[in-house]
Amino acid sequence: MRPSTREAREALRRVFARQRIADRAALFAALKSRSRMTLYRHLSELGYLSSYTHAGGYYTLRDIPVFDAHGLWWHKHVGFSRDGTLKKALLRLVEEAEAGRRHRELEALLHVRVHNTALELVHEGGLSRVLVDNEYLYVSAKAKQAAVQVAAREKWGAAGGSTRLLPLPQVIDVLVAVIHAPTADARRIAATLQARGEQVTAEQVEEVFARYNVKKKTARSRSRRWRR
Repeated sequence: MRPSTREAREALRRVFARQRIADRAALFAALKSRSRMTLYRHLSELGYLSSYTHAGGYYTLRDIPVFDAHGLWWHKHVGFSRDGTLKKALLRLVEEAEAGRRHRELEALLHVRVHNTALELVHEGGLSRVLVDNEYLYVSAKAKQAAVQVAAREKWGAAGGSTRLLPLPQVIDVLVAVIHAPTADARRIAATLQARGEQVTAEQVEEVFARYNVKKKTARSRSRRWRR
């Protein structure tokens, strides 16, 4: 006998309470049904997100993720964005970036291949891309904003704005700053170092995070409620 609507929702909630994310197989088992229409109806009523990694094959409830400063959340190597899809996440990450974002910077943030999705956005007119220092830079489709982003990137380039050129002492300073402020995001770390007179950007800090596999902690992630 299949559960009632209320029982079905409670069954799904129990799955997410136990493991925070789940694939369709686990959710079908909880519902005792293989109907995708039924599953998505109940998920929609609860409010859910699908992963932007793993071909959207994992799900979570909207009130579970604690998104970082970039609107991203990871659990067991599965990535979720507050925007929902990879395409929407890429669009926002580029639009919000002071100096646009390069392909490698986007992949460092998202931990997935982005070339096809980014190119699709360019072809659709959602983003633009320009060559800066012989490397494509993704910028806003709005001409005025794109010009500001390109100018900022060129300024950074003139100042050696790349983690490939970032001196080792500054990389160490970034890592030490993380030790002292483990919940601080890239912008805050950059601001702390800038206050000391160091020339380092949030994008450079992000790339150091990616290169050295720095995983940010949050107050919620350390709470007793979420320990397993």
